[in-house]
Amino acid sequence: MQTPHSEFNISGSVSDMHQCTTNQPENNNHPFQLARSQVIIPVFETPYSKFPNTDHSTVELERQSVVNIIAQRQQQLDTVLYELSALEAAIDNVVSIIAERRQQLDAVVDEISDLQAVMDSVKNLYQQVVEKKEKIMQSMNLHKGLLSVLWRLPTEVLSQIFNHCLPETKLWPPSNLRAPMLLTRICQRWREVAVGTPDLWCRMYVQADDRGWEQAAFCYDLWLKRSRGRPLSLEFGYHYSTKLRSLLQPHMSRIKFLRVSSDYFRGRSPQLFATDLPALQELTILGMIDHDIPTIAQSISRLPSTMRSLKFIPMGPFFDIEPLPLSSVSPVWAYLTDVQIAVCHPNALLHLLQLCPNLSSLNAHVGFDQREPMESFTHTKLQSLCILQVHDPLLTRPLSDLFNALSLPNLHALEARRNSRNASSWSHEDVKALLARLKWPLETLTIGGQVTNLTITDAQRAEYVSLIPSLKVVNHGSTYF
Repeated sequence: MQTPHSEFNISGSVSDMHQCTTNQPENNNHPFQLARSQVIIPVFETPYSKFPNTDHSTVELERQSVVNIIAQRQQQLDTVLYELSALEAAIDNVVSIIAERRQQLDAVVDEISDLQAVMDSVKNLYQQVVEKKEKIMQSMNLHKGLLSVLWRLPTEVLSQIFNHCLPETKLWPPSNLRAPMLLTRICQRWREVAVGTPDLWCRMYVQADDRGWEQAAFCYDLWLKRSRGRPLSLEFGYHYSTKLRSLLQPHMSRIKFLRVSSDYFRGRSPQLFATDLPALQELTILGMIDHDIPTIAQSISRLPSTMRSLKFIPMGPFFDIEPLPLSSVSPVWAYLTDVQIAVCHPNALLHLLQLCPNLSSLNAHVGFDQREPMESFTHTKLQSLCILQVHDPLLTRPLSDLFNALSLPNLHALEARRNSRNASSWSHEDVKALLARLKWPLETLTIGGQVTNLTITDAQRAEYVSLIPSLKVVNHGSTYF
């Protein structure tokens, strides 16, 4: 059977056998061309191929033809033997080329390995030079710092400066981008001073679930150790796992300020118990709803006598403080000096003041939905009162009735606002009427609503001062809480 390569004449290529296996680039395709060729086998059948032939007379007559056939076969045999010899030489040459190429490949591999080693050495040298540059820069900065006033500041002064770098109100999770951790990354001395100042590590936002717990636990534990037994101010995030509670358990007696979501009082696991906080002074509860009030009220009753501040943010819903006998109410209210709360009617506010004889600051959201008369009440220690009035057409009792019932001989700051987008601003006559009722030693008065169009003139301010001589500042604000 013939193929597309069958026409390749091996006999005609015998003389080129050595060329096709040489190293010359122009002959590189010849070995592959030779490998794709096929041998054409001629037909060797003759009239004399069939044996035995009993007709000897015929053989004698055709003797010369047989001799010619034998001579032809001898010539063909010699040609084949020559071709075999050439192919064997070609095979030897190909084997030689393969061996040579293998040697060349091994040499290239060795060169690559040597170059890789050189490249690794260069990279290592480059890294050493980079480290040298950083050490030179550190040394320069260190010696420049010796010329700086900050370097010569006493440690106590530097510690005070660091304290002022902390957020004033909001607590943040630990971060290298904020104080105090940022202060440890400036220079060696700042790090030593920051780590050695326990007050920098007493405020922290804590949140961790089971994911990434090991890293969070290491950070919190390091933070707490650096606080060195100082009172703690903490805010618990929405992830309060059993592991986190176990980590904080040895430090619960140090928690002075705590800010938590109302979720912590809803029987979640693990639940936060007021009895876990024997030294708590300030508690802020976020996101309380109506359903939470009984449980939270019960928890408040169990708070320690160290409590001084209780705040609900936002101030809603109304925390209905029933006018119960004072003997039946938890004594914790009597210790409070600062309260932020919403109550449903003025008498509840008066009752709150009765429960908190030591109160010095009250921020109250008051609903005026009662028609019962208000009993007069005197609170001798309240110094700051901020009242947000729910302005609703259904709530008819005016704010002035509350002020008529109250006597606050030590009140220095009063804020009175209306919580409504439709509530008009206090007019000049409204302010004069309010001040005429008050017999308190006010120094600061802030009044307003959502809409403000009042500009206080010097003449008007003089009229206000004539009504309350102690008055120093009168503000008219449009914001409300």
